[in-house]
Amino acid sequence: MITRIVRMEFQPEYVDDFLAHFSAIKILIRNFPGVQHLELHRDAGQANVFYTFSLWDAEEDLESYRQSDLFKGAWSQVKPWFGAKPQAFSLQREMRVEAGG
Repeated sequence: MITRIVRMEFQPEYVDDFLAHFSAIKILIRNFPGVQHLELHRDAGQANVFYTFSLWDAEEDLESYRQSDLFKGAWSQVKPWFGAKPQAFSLQREMRVEAGG
C-alpha cells in the first residue's frame, strides 16, 4: 500500500476554482483502479494551501494514474492556478500505533 500526499499552494484568487474543479473530479479519481482512499485537506494556517491524501494498492497503480488522461487533464487545468511548485510524497507505512498501544 502506498500513501500519496501532495501539497498544493494556489494563488488566492483561484482557490474557489480549484475547489469546484476538485469537487467535479473527485469521484473519478476515487474510482480509478488501485485507489483505496482519497481526502482533500486545507492547511490550518494558510487558506490557499491544500493537501491531497490518497491510498493506493501499489506504486504501479499510482504511476498508471499519473500517466492517465484523467490526471493529465486535471493537472493541466489547475497548473496555471499554482502560487508555488507542488510537492508530492509517496510513503509506505512503517508502523501503525493504536490508542492505548
